[in-house]
Order: sequence, then structure tokens, then C-alpha cells
Amino acid sequence: MITPQTIGVLAALAAALCWTLSSTLWRQLPTSLTAAQLNLLKNWLALPLLAPALLWHPWPPQPPAHALWLLGLSGLVGIAVGDSLYFAALRRLGTRRTLTLDAGGPAVTAVAGLVWLAEVPTLQQWLGLGLISAALVLVALQQPAGLAAPAPAVQRLGVLLALGALLAGSAGALLARAALRDGALEPVQAALVRLLVAALVLLPLARGLPGWPPRPRPPQRRWPLWLLATLLGTSAGIALQQTALQRLPGGIAVSLLATAPLMALPLAPLEGDRPGWRGLLAALLALAGLTALVV
Repeated sequence: MITPQTIGVLAALAAALCWTLSSTLWRQLPTSLTAAQLNLLKNWLALPLLAPALLWHPWPPQPPAHALWLLGLSGLVGIAVGDSLYFAALRRLGTRRTLTLDAGGPAVTAVAGLVWLAEVPTLQQWLGLGLISAALVLVALQQPAGLAAPAPAVQRLGVLLALGALLAGSAGALLARAALRDGALEPVQAALVRLLVAALVLLPLARGLPGWPPRPRPPQRRWPLWLLATLLGTSAGIALQQTALQRLPGGIAVSLLATAPLMALPLAPLEGDRPGWRGLLAALLALAGLTALVV
């Protein structure tokens, strides 16, 4: 019998895989848009892709107001601010370095969940959190082979942006977890609320986009990649994230969601990067951590 916790674990790992694949696609989409404008565009693309799911999950007649407020704030902090900072860091540090700076996410969220939501992990779960965090740190310490490091000033700014994205993303995850704990809303409904708020908050930036009015459009030949990256990273990724946050404590969910850098290891050779012994050790540590969280 599949338990809610098992569904949450599978959803978190699937979300991490979606984010890994979408990050690879975003790297192949050079654009003159700013990070916030890119965030705006992918949010507005994601909304119509995700909206048909409401046919299977109708909106409740009287959704709880406190949950909507929490989800709205989660969308503002976690998506509007967090994703904009993430895209800005991505341009300065690259996919691998940016993703791996999320290694602090599980610890931050676990401690904040302990204080704010009174979610106390068991000793075995703390062990799993530690093993996954250690695996992510190992990946973070490994420099991509054959790729030039950014200038010190650019790297410092990139690190600050990535840390800001980490804090905003952790705060957004905790707010969403608080809204979903009572089960009044479905994960896909929560994802739509978060995306809509983020898209509305960022809408004033549309005036700076090329081709405004009426709306920004990437070059015709890039549309398939834009849509696929948005479908994976935003529509499917956020819906799966909400499923994990509904069924798992915040710290555990974020630990599993933060395994994206480990999932990027098999793709590393395609980018001229060799994982080496640190990458292999990180994979083993992550596997042990996942086992401790699930068993």
C-alpha cells in the first residue's frame, strides 16, 4: 500500500528531476531579458499550462482565507523574489554552482519548521537530512572541469544572489507547507495561486520587455524550448513541489527537493564536466540519506 509519505517522497524527487532538466534547457536559451523579466515570462507561460488541471480538481466553494493569504505570500517571496534571484545567480555562476548553493536549504527549512511549525524530525530523519546536505556540499565543492571561473566580483555577487534565492525559496516553501497542512486545498490549486500572485507582482516589469505592447515573445524558433522548460520547471515542478509539501514535513520535503544537483551529475559529461570521486561519493551519501528518510 502506498502511503501519503511515499507519495510525497516520489513527488519531491520528481520535482527535483523536473528542475534539473529545466535548468539545462534555460541554459540553452540566451536572451536579453533581465532575470525578473525572464521570471515574469515563464510564470505567465506556466499559468495556462497548469490551469486545465482544475478540471480534475475543482476549486472549493469556500477556500480558507488564511491558506490563500499564506499561498499568496509564498508566491511573492518564493517565486517572484526567489526565482528572480535564482535566474540572476544562474547567469553569473552557471547551473551547477547555483544549484549546489542550495545545499543549505534543507537545514534552514528544517530549523525554521521546528521553530515555526513545531515539526520535529526524528533522529533517523536528522541523519537523512545530514547525509543529503553533506552530499550537496560535496557537489558544491567540485569545480566544473574545463569551465573558467567567473571574475571575483561577479562570483561574489552571484553567491549573494544564490543565497538570497535560497532564503526566499525556503521561506516560500514553509509558507506553502503551512497553507497545505490542513488539506483544504489541492497541491495544483496551491501552485496556481502562487504562480498567479508572482505573475501579477512582476507584471509592471513587462513594460521593459522587447515588443511591448502587447506582450513579450521569444523568437519563434525558441518557443518549443521555452514551453518545455516552463512545463517542466514551473508547471510540473511547482505542482509536484506542493504535493511534497502537503505530505511531508518542511525540512524533509526541501531536502528531497534539493537533490537537483545530484540528479545533474549524469548530465555533467554532456557539458564537458566530469563528476569525479566527489560526485560518486555524493551520490552514495544522497542514496543513504534518502533511505534514512523513507524507511
